[in-house]
Amino acid sequence: MPDDLLSKSKELTKCFKALSDIARLRIVARLAAHAELNVSELVEALEVSQPLISWHLRRLEKVGLVKVRREGRQAYYSLNWGRLRRYLQEFAEVLGETGQQMGNG
Repeated sequence: MPDDLLSKSKELTKCFKALSDIARLRIVARLAAHAELNVSELVEALEVSQPLISWHLRRLEKVGLVKVRREGRQAYYSLNWGRLRRYLQEFAEVLGETGQQMGNG
């Protein structure tokens, strides 16, 4: 396996591990449906405790899937669409697909 592909595979592994938890998948889905949400809004929507939501958000932020914007004591989270698209592109490359073939069949 070429070094570049190996490097991409390691990054993808981190991404997939971050998405392997149902709570994190629910957070990502919620953020995909909204431009930006704070922790309190995620707690209410997902019915998960605030410390647990914060822990999951840190995991997603660590791999770059979410972005955080701070305003005073509030933290607002949004999905990092650019990073998500890059992970999807890299996954297609690992599978042997080209970006142009993605989604066409």
